[in-house]
Amino acid sequence: MRNFSVVLLLAAVVLCFSSVFVVTEGQRAIVLLFSKVQKDSDDKAVVYGPGLHFKVPFVAQVRLLDARIQTLDGAPDRFVTSEKKDLIVDSYVKWRVNDFSAFYLRARGDKQYAETLLKQKVNNGLRTNFGSRTINEIVSGERSELMEEALVQAGESAKELGIEVLDVRVKQINLPGEVSSSIYQRMRAERTAVAKEHRSQGQEKAETIRAEVDRRVTVMLADAERNARAVRGEGDALSAKIYANAYNKDAEFFEFVRSLEAYRKTFKDKNDVMVLSPNSDFFNYMKEAKAK
Repeated sequence: MRNFSVVLLLAAVVLCFSSVFVVTEGQRAIVLLFSKVQKDSDDKAVVYGPGLHFKVPFVAQVRLLDARIQTLDGAPDRFVTSEKKDLIVDSYVKWRVNDFSAFYLRARGDKQYAETLLKQKVNNGLRTNFGSRTINEIVSGERSELMEEALVQAGESAKELGIEVLDVRVKQINLPGEVSSSIYQRMRAERTAVAKEHRSQGQEKAETIRAEVDRRVTVMLADAERNARAVRGEGDALSAKIYANAYNKDAEFFEFVRSLEAYRKTFKDKNDVMVLSPNSDFFNYMKEAKAK
């Protein structure tokens, strides 16, 4: 009798634990009855929120699903623009489960499998949007419009998975390596051509400036030479005027002083030899001095 009571107690404990389940915060649960999702009277799946819940023991199976916002950030993909140019696009998607029954039935309740399907749908939307635009349109200002359209398309196609797409963002757009190399080479050639043009224009301006400076220097030197000649002429005229005035005041004394100055300069070097007639006017004052 005692053993039977123990068995009944153990059976009750097992039955109790089999009849309850706990859903933690950030999770939702659905219950399967004979591999079918439990539904309410309105034929909608019953979704259990956080807390302690009861189920049919042994028959019902509980599937816990993550209800938090998820981030799908996969590897960059290659897309083709309307110009048939390849782009390497790195993007990410924010999503969460909003229909847990559909998510379980269509995506097996598996996050990785759901993200694989979602990635395909998002890429299809991005591929359509990139394929209808040129590189210039994508880079210059239509990226936000592109992401909005991709968000709408991904949201519509993801509904069948029980997923709500919250955001689609393009993080980075790059060119393939082989394309980048050719573009960089073309850009380098363009910059080199522009640099050569600037250098040639600079050299032309430098020659123009040098020619203008040389012209100004020539004009300044000519003006200076003309002014110098004018000053010298004025000085010579003033000197002649002074000599004339001095001569007119005492002509004989002036001639005497000039003769003495001539004698001093002439007989300064004893090695000089002069051949002159004794009756030359040069010796007038010497003859007068001898006569006295």
